[in-house]
Amino acid sequence: MTPTDSPRRTPTARRADAERSITAILDAALVCFGRSPDATMTEIAKAAGVGRVTLYGHFNSREAVLDALLERTLAEIDAAADTIGLETGPAAEALGRLLGTPRLLERFSGLHAAAVRHLGPEDVRRRHDPVLQRLDHLIARGQDEGAFRRDLPRPWLITSIYALVHALIAEVEGGRVPAEDAAATLTSTVLGLLAPYPPERR
Repeated sequence: MTPTDSPRRTPTARRADAERSITAILDAALVCFGRSPDATMTEIAKAAGVGRVTLYGHFNSREAVLDALLERTLAEIDAAADTIGLETGPAAEALGRLLGTPRLLERFSGLHAAAVRHLGPEDVRRRHDPVLQRLDHLIARGQDEGAFRRDLPRPWLITSIYALVHALIAEVEGGRVPAEDAAATLTSTVLGLLAPYPPERR
């Protein structure tokens, strides 16, 4: 069979190749941004094992890579929230399960700083809205149960938790909080923040 006789690749095969390339690029980008929030397209292409033509064929800029990576990461977190049953059991326990989800913090390692720098803090915060809305519903349920405080506005509590999550990521990356202690540290801090005030007398 001559080269011209070779069967052409089907659209399905080409899509599968493209999906593999995109996955490799995003996986590599997450590592690169973990090293530096200013990782270049050249560095990402090299880490992904693809050429610049392939990289730019899928993403025309570093911002486009960050956009797709942030979307994927938040979708992973949203999917993880689905698996732990946020509507099951007391709200405080459900929140503890969410904050203790394996790799919850790892998913954002390096990504948040890069996204804020290149996409802007308001854009990054807006992209968190679906996850934060689920958190809002959970906190409202905890308030109805008497497990969470009511003396502060719920939007402020959401903002505080958002800030705490990303502050803890920075502390882990800076070596000031051991990675193995991160989930427990976050859970303890957030539940302490949400504890009813004034504390119930025993």
